[in-house]
Amino acid sequence: MTNSNNYCVIMGGGIGSRFWPFSRKSLPKQFLDFFGTGRSLLQQTYDRFSKIIPPENIFIVTNDLYFSLVQEQLPQLSASQILLEPTRRNTAPCIAWASYHIHALNPNANIVVAPSDHLILKESEFLESIDKGLKFAAKSSDLLTLGIKPNRPETGYGYIQIDEQREGDFYKVKTFTEKPELELAKVFVESGEFYWNSGLFIWNVNSILKAFNGLLPELVAKLTADEGVYGTEKEKAFIDEYFPACPNISIDFGIMEKADNVYVLMGDFGWSDLGTWGSLYDLSPKDKDKNVSLKGDTLMYNSKDNIVVLPEGKLAVLQDLEGYLIAESDNVLLICKKDEENSIRKFVNDAQIKMGEDYI
Repeated sequence: MTNSNNYCVIMGGGIGSRFWPFSRKSLPKQFLDFFGTGRSLLQQTYDRFSKIIPPENIFIVTNDLYFSLVQEQLPQLSASQILLEPTRRNTAPCIAWASYHIHALNPNANIVVAPSDHLILKESEFLESIDKGLKFAAKSSDLLTLGIKPNRPETGYGYIQIDEQREGDFYKVKTFTEKPELELAKVFVESGEFYWNSGLFIWNVNSILKAFNGLLPELVAKLTADEGVYGTEKEKAFIDEYFPACPNISIDFGIMEKADNVYVLMGDFGWSDLGTWGSLYDLSPKDKDKNVSLKGDTLMYNSKDNIVVLPEGKLAVLQDLEGYLIAESDNVLLICKKDEENSIRKFVNDAQIKMGEDYI
């Protein structure tokens, strides 16, 4: 039986520019089905949480542009469960708004906050961790994040260092470190004291609002200019007016790295942040030459360590290529070195400036 005090906030407003050209402004990655499951990343995230959270207590925070997409993919949601941002302001304003909204509905709410684009391979273990975290939040004023035991020195993830202090399975967080260089990441993994920061958070609504008040007062000032609007018909007009003036800051930098009451629960549930083509390559089945081919068809000759993603019904023929990304979607074909995918944001910006919005 689900707990009526438990809520879920799914953040689904990003553009996913690192997955260009598949992820586009009009159809970002969270609305795409990368693995041919028949469900998009957003739908899979909703499906997962709806097994332990009352469906009416699940909220999607997204951009105004994606209201119809969310309704189309999650028709079981009421319009009031889709919180629409007028502009992108990173995760702290997004989470703060959702927290004030939920507090107006239930001042005793325990909330799990999750991105919409994570892959979870061991669902039952994942849900056990979430349930354990929600029970922790219900009786504690501390903030909780989920940590993942690293299996490689990954430079694309943030790291959490744990303290010796603990409460059962929950360890006090000592430090956060954003995306380290490779040599430092190796030291982190070898030390055994560092875990990947999953970007999954659990807390009581009063605990997170207290943290916002203490650490991001300028954000709180914007969102509490009229607290009485939350949960009423006036809320959207209020957000449209005040949200764009909120500081553009992440929850990690604004709250988690500064708060002195952050704990971490270790998880082992086959987690991956599906943030880049490289992460998709790592998760996908490979041929004997370590090539990945998704959706379309490929013929490979003396080629290895490539990822090819084409529309269904298209054929790519590769000869003498090693370590390349070949991705085609609609009116864009991208060919670049697989391990230099940070350049993709530059490609997107250049295409937008030189060619216009039709290619973005």
